[in-house]
Amino acid sequence: MRILVTGAHGQLGSEIRRCLATMEAEVGPVPPEYAGARADFVDCGELDVADAAAVDAWFAEHEYDLVVNCAAVTDVDGCEADEEGAYRVNALGPESLARASARQGARLVQVSTDYVFSGDAPGERAESDPVGPISAYGRTKLAGEELALAANPRTFVVRTAWLYGYVGRNFVKTMRRLGMEREEVSVVCDQLGNPTHANDLAHEILKVALTEGYGTYHVTGGGTCSWADLAEAVMEGFGLPCEVVRVTSEEYKRMNPASADRPRFSALRNGRLADAVGDEMRPWREALAAYVARFDELSR
Repeated sequence: MRILVTGAHGQLGSEIRRCLATMEAEVGPVPPEYAGARADFVDCGELDVADAAAVDAWFAEHEYDLVVNCAAVTDVDGCEADEEGAYRVNALGPESLARASARQGARLVQVSTDYVFSGDAPGERAESDPVGPISAYGRTKLAGEELALAANPRTFVVRTAWLYGYVGRNFVKTMRRLGMEREEVSVVCDQLGNPTHANDLAHEILKVALTEGYGTYHVTGGGTCSWADLAEAVMEGFGLPCEVVRVTSEEYKRMNPASADRPRFSALRNGRLADAVGDEMRPWREALAAYVARFDELSR
């Protein structure tokens, strides 16, 4: 199998690389179809997905069976400040990859986000629920979904949430750092979602990509919590005495007026994943405990 992974230096791309190199994920073996796969792992320095001409030139020299697009602008507040720039990467990038992969008959996995939903209703969102992003990040990622699906009929859109991995920056690492520096930290307590271990997500993406069930999937860690709940679990897991001060979204906005709006209820239900290939995503506390246990070994 010939595979291209974009955004390969990030949290998810790094875990896909590790899964393919070892043929193992933390939850179990990688499907044997990937044995001996030839994979190109590229980041923006090698391939700028926002540059359509560069994408076409790359595909003119390489052929693939599967493309996994992990490249994205994920700084939610940064997207708010430069929505046009975020659109080029998060929307036009997937479209260019979809067109190029379609010409080769390759499958595309477009990684997306829970932020495509407005989050104004309690409960878990299903794949078929109406979308309505309230931030520039959510709008640009939704556009990427739509453009990719339109340009390549063999596209899987995989929405995930609250992602953390061993490589790069994320909320869990930030809380660990702040917990080592401060006696207390203020964290929002009324936004609910699903913390997701990047290694688990990588494993499920590789499973889904072997099917012909194209379309949209939700793939997140099991269970729902608030950002404050997650922060407390991080402090406990790493043995840090830092107190988590719970604040409302309104209180946080007053403290950080330039921050983008976030959905209140963005938990996702892995319904289609369970039906198609089985849901092996770990409960979020179990996955976080495993992450903490391997943090010193794998974090960078």
